[in-house]
Amino acid sequence: MNTPLPDLFGQFNSLRVLIVGDVMLDAYVWGRVERISPEAPVPIVTVNRREVRLGGAGNVLLNVQALGAEAIICSVIGTDMAGDQLVQQLTQRSLRCEGLIRSEGRLTTIKERIIAGSQQVVRVDTETDKYITDDDRAQLVARAKDLIPSCHVVIFEDYDKGVLSREAIAEITAFANEHHVPTVVDPKKRHFLDYEHATLFKPNLKELREGLKVDFNVDQPGELTHIVDQLKTRMHLRGTLITLSERGVYIDLDGVQDRLPAHVRQIADVSGAGDTVISIAACCVALKQSPHRIAGLSNLGGGLVCESVGVVPIDKAHLLEEALRLGV
Repeated sequence: MNTPLPDLFGQFNSLRVLIVGDVMLDAYVWGRVERISPEAPVPIVTVNRREVRLGGAGNVLLNVQALGAEAIICSVIGTDMAGDQLVQQLTQRSLRCEGLIRSEGRLTTIKERIIAGSQQVVRVDTETDKYITDDDRAQLVARAKDLIPSCHVVIFEDYDKGVLSREAIAEITAFANEHHVPTVVDPKKRHFLDYEHATLFKPNLKELREGLKVDFNVDQPGELTHIVDQLKTRMHLRGTLITLSERGVYIDLDGVQDRLPAHVRQIADVSGAGDTVISIAACCVALKQSPHRIAGLSNLGGGLVCESVGVVPIDKAHLLEEALRLGV
């Protein structure tokens, strides 16, 4: 039975959500180009301003927080300057850090975009995709196990940067299942098939095709249903939520299969939409909402953030207003 929407949005405020995965920094350098370098045929960017934001799993933290829930990160970062900046970003936003492990020799991922006018000139990535050490993995799993019993849902936010491994995924998922805490997964290619026994698995269409190494016609409902059924059976999943971009979403959960079309929006930027979708879905799963409600609110929220330029968390009041207007 679905909770009335105003009550549901109020109940979001009582949730504690653990996000396990790759947290990083997004850095932006804005400037102008007036000449070409005499050293090489490249533009010289005269800097006007700089900004650092939370990226990767950090954007999921911000979306969960925007919904009113308490968001807790569990990850491994470096002891470098970027790691200091990341901790500062978390604390400035009143996000809890007790699940954060700082490891010597580990690079903190930072993706720096240099923008001249409205044009991105270059992106500089400082990162590694090597797995964390065995000792760091043991610490990560231990932190997760300390936090899970007091949380209402776990989100795995995987960017293939090496924080999550098959062993860590299996151990954390098993522990969460033992404590009846649902797990919601945003997968990437390297560990796509390792999230066995998850509550809700949320790949996009590209990830689904690549993860299963299959091609199919998504516009043929029977083909999508068949592939998703194969995925659920193979991975022993309770449910899946497949995001289909402009085609909407498809959910298969607790014996219910439902496909919802995308809402017509003035799309400005699709960046970060998946982070919004998984945040809303996880909070709805934690509050035992119906598959149709989970898919409907997630689909709506993902579309709303696409109306803004850049990566922005969901506006809770706007989401509720739109959900009530559309009868989601």
